[in-house]
Amino acid sequence: MSAQRVLVAYGSKAGATAGIAEEISRTLQADGFDTVVLPADVVTDVSGYDAVVLGGALYAGHWTGKARRCARRNAKQLRERPVWLFSSGPIDSSAEQHEIPPVRGVARRMEKLGARGHMTFGGAVTAETSDPVARAMVSRGKGGDFRNPERIRTWAHHIGSELEAAR
Repeated sequence: MSAQRVLVAYGSKAGATAGIAEEISRTLQADGFDTVVLPADVVTDVSGYDAVVLGGALYAGHWTGKARRCARRNAKQLRERPVWLFSSGPIDSSAEQHEIPPVRGVARRMEKLGARGHMTFGGAVTAETSDPVARAMVSRGKGGDFRNPERIRTWAHHIGSELEAAR
């Protein structure tokens, strides 16, 4: 029996969400899945995948447009396979302290797509971030990397377990 193919797509502005997607992919690969990681804005067909994980960075309480457009563009195909959504963005430790529910727009997408779950992870704004607003935050001492690789891996293992159980 061949490994299930999982697409991990992400909408990222400054790269932190891409890093989360890569961690999810590495974990699923270690669990025996065949994964592909792609920027959400290049995903035009998900029919070649058994499952999809789609994530977006949060800006001012909204998913990045790249993730929103990917979900909309591929909605019919996404409804036909297991899908999970994730968000990244709190630039503090709040995502570590308690589970953060999806913002309203992401919750609506979850319902429309029949998503099996959602997770909000901490984001990252560092001196290396290319966005001028983000760099200004760092200069005022409001930056940092709040992504927790262990929490990301735990969630990815959960997805893998669900996919195996459904097989």
